[in-house]
Amino acid sequence: MRGIPHSRTRTLTAALALAVSGAVALSGCGKPQQKVGSAPPPKKPDAFEQRADQIVRDWPKISPVHGRQQALLPLVKAQPPKDGGKAREITVTVGHSPCDAHFGARSHESKGLVVVTGWGKRKSSKGMCTEMLATDKVTIRLKDALGDRKVVDAATGKQLLKG
Repeated sequence: MRGIPHSRTRTLTAALALAVSGAVALSGCGKPQQKVGSAPPPKKPDAFEQRADQIVRDWPKISPVHGRQQALLPLVKAQPPKDGGKAREITVTVGHSPCDAHFGARSHESKGLVVVTGWGKRKSSKGMCTEMLATDKVTIRLKDALGDRKVVDAATGKQLLKG
């Protein structure tokens, strides 16, 4: 900046700095404040998802699960669907505790298998509960038609149906 007096250089620099900071300060005016954060951590697969992945990977060499887990209740049987391979629903019989407040069944689908399991949720840990087995039919809705896929019980590793 030759030829410009020293005091004028300071004024020009100060004006330029104010203009830039003013632009920055004004750029957010009138906009609601936004919170920025990282993505939530990936959901850890539960016991059934881990078991289903293992069955799909190792089929047909599957061993039963040891012990009884509320997320992996063995199925008593599965009914062949009326529509055969076109069916998008299968009905299974879940063996659960009479002390379960809620119970049901779920599935994991792959190209060649439909892995199914029963699940139960206890009413309360207080009080006594009999060791009797209650059974109920539950319908599982499939994402895709059963086709020629095999239906496998996640708890026992046994084939229940062949589509």
